[in-house]
Amino acid sequence: MNHDRYVSPLSTRYASKEMQYIFSPDKKFRTWRKLWIALAETEKELGLNITQEQIDEMKAHADDINYDVAQAREKVVRHDVMSHVYAYGQQCPKAAGIIHLGATSCYVGDNTDIILMRDALRLVRKKLINVIASLADFAEEYKDQPTLAFTHFQPAQPTTVGKRATLWIHEFMMDLEEVEHTLSQLKLLGSKGTTGTQASFVELFDGDMDKVDRLDPMIAKKMGFKECYPVSGQTYSRKVDTFVLNALAGIASSAMKMATDIRLLQHLKEIEEPFEKTQIGSSAMAYKRNPMRSERICSLSRYVMADVINTEVTAGTQWMERTLDDSANKRLSIPEGFLAIDGILDLCINVTSGLVVYPKVIEKHLQAELPFMATEGILMDEVKMGGDRQKYHEEIRELSMQAGRHVKEEGGDNNLLDLIAADPMFHMTREELNKYIDPKLFVGAAPHQVERYLKEYVRPMLDANKDQLGVKADIEV
Repeated sequence: MNHDRYVSPLSTRYASKEMQYIFSPDKKFRTWRKLWIALAETEKELGLNITQEQIDEMKAHADDINYDVAQAREKVVRHDVMSHVYAYGQQCPKAAGIIHLGATSCYVGDNTDIILMRDALRLVRKKLINVIASLADFAEEYKDQPTLAFTHFQPAQPTTVGKRATLWIHEFMMDLEEVEHTLSQLKLLGSKGTTGTQASFVELFDGDMDKVDRLDPMIAKKMGFKECYPVSGQTYSRKVDTFVLNALAGIASSAMKMATDIRLLQHLKEIEEPFEKTQIGSSAMAYKRNPMRSERICSLSRYVMADVINTEVTAGTQWMERTLDDSANKRLSIPEGFLAIDGILDLCINVTSGLVVYPKVIEKHLQAELPFMATEGILMDEVKMGGDRQKYHEEIRELSMQAGRHVKEEGGDNNLLDLIAADPMFHMTREELNKYIDPKLFVGAAPHQVERYLKEYVRPMLDANKDQLGVKADIEV
């Protein structure tokens, strides 16, 4: 590792080797050669004077890229595509004259960008499914565990730990749909020429528009796509990049929501993210167990969401048939968006597969609030025994205020039920009042909702994607 120059933390700390390879020079230049082979094969099939011997020669050197020749040539011509055309031609002397025939640089550049985004989205999809799988198991395990729910981060009617997890799952499931939609809409640019008119191919095919029309579909099929975009300038519309980055930003938003909830719950000591035996939480405070992985999820998620603006501005500033102020930006924004979301998903897999729940702390927090929530049942039962609803309501209000002062001003426990039991207006002992604070009375249909959601929505998706499960996330730091 070089210590005297900047190295991206996305490579050294966050993104997986698999995602890094997708955006590596080797993957890019191998894809260029596959595209040149597909173009030559298609041109041959459409009647141009290209021999099978030339194509076989190109195939023989599809993967053994002579980088030294390409790099030396680029210093001379200052053009990466033509440098690699030259280097490929040095290895394929018989085919040198037909490599890149009729194409512009965007034929390899833009088509490769689409292919790399497709492959990266497939990896994102795979990891997203594994996050959902981990959360589904967690929700199943804790579907019946009552916990205090919060609105405005103020105590509210209880839910269950599993039901809260389904809220996280639901957002990731929506993200999965968006990723799949984005994948389904991706198309190749094809070979559109310098301004999108395919003029060079009209000339190559002597004005035979049927052959010109067949060119792109045949290339698309060879590269694993159903079709190419029907019209374009020199490049594919940069709006495509906005769709892709927005899909990634959606995942980032969901991950941030979940990680923020976990951070708040860890503050309450109800749930903790995994903590290694030798992990240090603070350089100064040795006792601390900071939610550093959830914090990192939030940090990287903020970066991905902010990255979307790059694609939107780029799409809006493409002059006429093309301009080149997209190139440098795309080299950063697209790969780094994917590398960051890859790191986020690895962290999500790691965190969700190792969450630690503390039921006794959860129960303690519940019991501190349940007396207030139990008053409605107490009120109804007193009315059933012939009491005046308005009088009992006012008495309960007064006692609740008294109990609230005891908690907030004196730092005591919630003694509302003790106050009610001691009040001669009520006809219940302290022991009889306990039946009103059974947490299971307050969670409504939460356990049922968890079971139904997992059974009808989540498990069928996971069953249909069994081949995608089993991803283990390696966290570097």
